[in-house]
Amino acid sequence: MKAPHRGVEDDLVSSLRQGDETAFANLVDALHGRLIALARTFTTSPALAEDIVQETWIGVIRGLPSFEGRSSLRTWIQSILVRRARSMAAQDARRRGLPLEPEDPGNNGGSEEWEPGGGKRGLWEERPSPWGLEDPAAVFQTRETYLVIEAALEALPSNQRRMVLLRDVEDLDPAEICNMLEISETNQRVLLHRGRARVRRALDEYLRAERPRPAATSKTNGHFEGKKP
Repeated sequence: MKAPHRGVEDDLVSSLRQGDETAFANLVDALHGRLIALARTFTTSPALAEDIVQETWIGVIRGLPSFEGRSSLRTWIQSILVRRARSMAAQDARRRGLPLEPEDPGNNGGSEEWEPGGGKRGLWEERPSPWGLEDPAAVFQTRETYLVIEAALEALPSNQRRMVLLRDVEDLDPAEICNMLEISETNQRVLLHRGRARVRRALDEYLRAERPRPAATSKTNGHFEGKKP
C-alpha cells in the first residue's frame, strides 16, 4: 500500500473522522497483515502480536481527531503500533520473567556482522559475481525464491528485521524510521546494512545451489502482504 496522494488521504481521514465504517474496514484490510508483521518484530507470541495490532486500531480511532497530517496516515498508524508494541512487549516480558530487548539497536546482531565504515569488515571480501540469471524478474517472482527471502527475514534479529520491513518493504524514509524508532541515523544505517547483507547471503546461497530453476508463479502473502508495486 503506497501512501495515497495528499488529497485522497485528506478525504480518507475526513471519512474516518465521520465514522465511515466502510472506509475504516478498507483501511484495516489494507494494513492489518502488514501491521502484524511489524508487531511480530517486538514479540515471538502470535497472540500478543494480534493484541498489539488490535490496540493499535483502538489508538487510531481515538487519535483521529488530533491527527495533524505531519506524516502520512500509514506512518502515523505504524508509529502508534511501535509505541503500543514496546509497552505491551515489555509488560509481557516482565510478567513472564524474560529479559527485555537490548536498548541499543546497534548491538543487536552479533560480533560477526559487518559494520559500515569499519574498513574491510564493511565491504564484500570479494566483488560479488553475477548470478547469471537469464530472466531475473521471473526468478524473483517465484514462490520458491519468495520463501527464501521470507525465511531470511524471519531469521534476522528483531531489530534488523524491523528495519528491513520499514525501509525495504514499507518504503519509509530513513528520517521517518529514526523518528519512529527513536534511534540515530548511524544505528539505522548499521541495522539496515546488516539485515540486507543477511538476506543477500541467503539469496546467494539459494541461487548458486545446483537445483532446477523454479518456474515463475504468483507471489505469496506474508511480510509483503498488501504491498503494491
